[in-house]
Amino acid sequence: MKQSEKVLKTLEFEKMYGEASVLETFFPWDETVDRWTEQGLPKEYGAENLYPSSPRSGKSQNCMNVMETETIADYERYMGFDELRRMSFQIPYEKFCSQGDITDWESWEKLKVKLLEELEKDCTEENIRAFFEPYREGHERGDFSIRIRAGGFFWIPRDLMGIENHLYAFYDEPELIHDISQFILDVYLKYLTKVTAIIKPEVLLLPEDLSGKNGPMLSPECFDEFMGAYYKKLFPVLRESGVKNIFVDTDGDFRLLIPNFLEAGVDGFLPVDVNAGMDIVEVRKAFPQVKFIGGFNKLTLLDGPGAIDREFSRILPVILEGGYIPGLDHQAAPDTTLENYRYYIKKLKEIMAMR
Repeated sequence: MKQSEKVLKTLEFEKMYGEASVLETFFPWDETVDRWTEQGLPKEYGAENLYPSSPRSGKSQNCMNVMETETIADYERYMGFDELRRMSFQIPYEKFCSQGDITDWESWEKLKVKLLEELEKDCTEENIRAFFEPYREGHERGDFSIRIRAGGFFWIPRDLMGIENHLYAFYDEPELIHDISQFILDVYLKYLTKVTAIIKPEVLLLPEDLSGKNGPMLSPECFDEFMGAYYKKLFPVLRESGVKNIFVDTDGDFRLLIPNFLEAGVDGFLPVDVNAGMDIVEVRKAFPQVKFIGGFNKLTLLDGPGAIDREFSRILPVILEGGYIPGLDHQAAPDTTLENYRYYIKKLKEIMAMR
């Protein structure tokens, strides 16, 4: 079965007859792979080579990022995962400001001018095709699936304003938050849809990180006004351009907002953080239509094969139901041994063969 088809059918609750997708939620921390190279992972998969656009490398990229796409795909192929190409589209605010620099309308308006100039320069039709067209043919053949990231409507204002000022601004400066959200929406409608029309990803991922261990950092009402309203304008256009599934990436306990996410058009979530109280089995019972990626307690990898087996047994009912690509509930911790991680992958393949 084609790789792109495997992802879609696995997420669509279809019976897979032993061909369900075997993928990981995130690629690992730099410290983790560096330790693994000391335990037998080939040196070429150390962080310096694996993440060529990371701060450690001294290299950077603007709005469109495929610098790590092939190096991570090569690493994941070596580890035994299915073929996946990870890439991103980003509004390049980090080029012009640090977290918390946007404190008022004046600072936002100045940044907005710089961003519009940068986007117009970087996101020409020619540049978009140059970045993403090389992936079209292989993806259409089904050689690999595609997952693309684009910053969300909580994530970006939080980065711009800093978390405390951002949360206060929902009440003190709501018009400013709306203007930032409208800017994000306009950029995505103008540029991101051109990207997705070329590569047509199986999963488009919006990192939000809007919840903690004690629940979401905003109320359902705030979500509907400042995020859901913009999701509803963006998602139908993204789907028309070729996006198959829209996922939200948030750590923490986000159960309170699941109805609001669904009503706004979200298909699923990752990484489903077990240690923040997110039990994928219980959430699936409450919301049987929700799709998941992740949900496997990463800390069990520290305790060896027995603990890994027990964790797979815990989430097995959701695996067998479908609509779920199991993976770690975040990146493997640096103290995880390569031996235990390889055992986890072996068991993951065996269990996904039951689908």
